[in-house]
Amino acid sequence: RDQAQEALMGAYADLTAQGTPTRQASVLTGISRATASRRQQRPGPPTPREMVPANRLSCTERAKVLAVLTSDEFVDATPLQIFAELLDRGIYLCSVSTMYRVLRENTLVKERRRQARHPARTVPELVATAPGQVYTWDITKLPGPIRGVYYDAYVMIDIYSRYLVGVHVHARESGPLAEEMMREVFAIHGIPEVVHADRGTS
Repeated sequence: RDQAQEALMGAYADLTAQGTPTRQASVLTGISRATASRRQQRPGPPTPREMVPANRLSCTERAKVLAVLTSDEFVDATPLQIFAELLDRGIYLCSVSTMYRVLRENTLVKERRRQARHPARTVPELVATAPGQVYTWDITKLPGPIRGVYYDAYVMIDIYSRYLVGVHVHARESGPLAEEMMREVFAIHGIPEVVHADRGTS
């Protein structure tokens, strides 16, 4: 129905544009003159326009701003620092926000200071390909027969076979006792290439 109404309105407009009196055009199309008058006076939808700021930088000006931002003098500075330094010299290129916008357009919004590059540190790792190469040892607490009484278990393991090469239990931690256990283990199983311990008190 709307399309038919619009077609009749178009015919009415064509007739009146060619000099047909509005009364006769109304009789021929069935559109009342009041309706036609309202339709003709109704404003059409506004055409969207892109709002371009009057102070928008040209391509040449944007290229100049980018050249300043990436120059050797300012490559480590933030836009705010660059803006202040240029103002001290009596130079105004653009606002700080425009500087950020230019950097963003060129995917340069990031940490601008030169960062120290440290090579990735390799975590030391002990690898054994056969028994008897690497032993690891530690001292752990064992609960005694009554509450509050503990014993110290000196344990040494072959990391390749997971075999317990030595276990001593004493009433306290002591360097000479640990040395005694190691001498006994080495006498039986041989001296390994590496004896490993964590950074604890042992």
